[in-house]
Amino acid sequence: MAHKDYVARGRKTKAAPPPPKRPLPWFRIVITLGLLGGFVFLLWSIKDKAADPETSQQQAVPGAVEALPDIPEEEWEFIKSLPEYTVEVDVQDRQQSDQRYLMQCGSFRLKAQAEELKANIAFQGLEAQVRPSDNGSGRWHRVILGPYVSKRRAETHRHTLKKAKITTCKIWNWNL
Repeated sequence: MAHKDYVARGRKTKAAPPPPKRPLPWFRIVITLGLLGGFVFLLWSIKDKAADPETSQQQAVPGAVEALPDIPEEEWEFIKSLPEYTVEVDVQDRQQSDQRYLMQCGSFRLKAQAEELKANIAFQGLEAQVRPSDNGSGRWHRVILGPYVSKRRAETHRHTLKKAKITTCKIWNWNL
């Protein structure tokens, strides 16, 4: 019985009435068309003035025609003086410095760790050495590149290693 009441109630309900139709906003349409017509008239009225600048200038001031001044002849001095110009530079012979540079990229207790870093450096096309060193705290294995004649060359190799994410390299002065 409950089912029949539900079905019966559903049939008895009325659908909501549709919303009322809104009238066209004639006032807005008329204003929009008026503005559009005014803009078209403005463009049409300035069309002829922009097409011919000489006539528009003459219309502004009748009888006034100004001629442009003549372009002056340009005389460049450097064209004549440059071929005759010479420069003398005093070059002093650079003395070869006894200063050399080493780059140390790591120091390890285990030789296997040092050899692993040496292999990673070798993958970058650089040759490293593993040198053992004894000090008060025991034996260490240092990974060294060099010696370099100039610091610039050492910096170049250090930047190459930085690109490979080997960032522990330091450059040291090494005197002969």
